[in-house]
Amino acid sequence: MAKGNPKFMRLALREAYKGIHGAEGGPFGAAIVKNGKVIGSGHNRVLKGRNPTLHAEVCALDVACRKLKTHLLEGCEIYSTTEPCVMCFAAINWAKIDTIYFGTAVPDVARLGFNELTISNKTLKRLGKSPAKIVSGFMRKECLKLLKSWKGLPSARTY
Repeated sequence: MAKGNPKFMRLALREAYKGIHGAEGGPFGAAIVKNGKVIGSGHNRVLKGRNPTLHAEVCALDVACRKLKTHLLEGCEIYSTTEPCVMCFAAINWAKIDTIYFGTAVPDVARLGFNELTISNKTLKRLGKSPAKIVSGFMRKECLKLLKSWKGLPSARTY
């Protein structure tokens, strides 16, 4: 089983807090790592960008791909504060990222009112025969705290 590094999830959490305090989108952050170095990070910008595809994982993928000048991210890991949605999982799979670490799960944010397709990464991996390793519940307590912080904000909006 893959063993994640808490410092990279803490970066994803910092990204998420940056996004919620700027009222840019939901309480989501992501960081992409290759050989122990961060090559991309991002937070959700759906509301600010008026674009439903600007999820934290997609934003982090954009930064990482531009930095490495390729659409393929073999040998990389992604740390996401919440389980990637179907769209993000597909993008992660297409980029050939090796390992996905996430804290909270899709049902956790669906309960907050986000319009999630409640299909787990485990199910997507199995149905799509994805080679990505999945580590769920990584630093879950800290990621749940993020969701609670976001929920208490007057600017909190679901979509």
